[in-house]
Amino acid sequence: MNGKKEVAGEILDRLKLIHPAPVCELDFRTPFELLVAVILSAQCTDKRVNEVTKTLFAKYDTPEDFANIDVHELERLIFSCGFYKNKAANIIKASTDILVRFGGRVPSTVDELTTLAGVGRKTANVVYAVAFGGQAMAVDTHVLRLANRIGFVKSDKPEVVEKALTAVFPEDRWTEAHHLLIHHGRYVCKARNPECNKCTICEYCDYYGSISGRG
Repeated sequence: MNGKKEVAGEILDRLKLIHPAPVCELDFRTPFELLVAVILSAQCTDKRVNEVTKTLFAKYDTPEDFANIDVHELERLIFSCGFYKNKAANIIKASTDILVRFGGRVPSTVDELTTLAGVGRKTANVVYAVAFGGQAMAVDTHVLRLANRIGFVKSDKPEVVEKALTAVFPEDRWTEAHHLLIHHGRYVCKARNPECNKCTICEYCDYYGSISGRG
């Protein structure tokens, strides 16, 4: 796709026609709850995470709570999210770090967030953008898939995709772009059987060009 910067804004505007108000679909009340929810969301759907955290956050919802929780109790509560042993250990360690190193408050920068256990760049970007109102391009499976299908990048490495997308979208629209790409990937440009007939950006899409004979 030529002229990536020139069409990036148009792509976002067109995506907004079918996703007018995209937001993070994880349920949370505080930055800490969001952090826990995003850690749980790895290899798990937001719907499942919300079912789990509805019960979890009713009993435990602060760094103090999770720093002192019995690991087996936490594993039991988050079991259905998958990878529950690693996630439980990371949540407890991150909670302890927040208490010890950050005075009980979730750090508000990407660099500080990524020092917490279980917090990679994607998780840090989500928390920074959603909880603290920053501009960030978090790359999950949906964003990675769409970035490649549209033609912004050809890579399966999240860090490469993030760099490519932040280069073509204006910084003041990074978070908006993240949400729009996620929603489009979740509801229209699905991993299997993408619904191109519902898409508003087909003319800019390398994938559509290849399957329609226009590429």
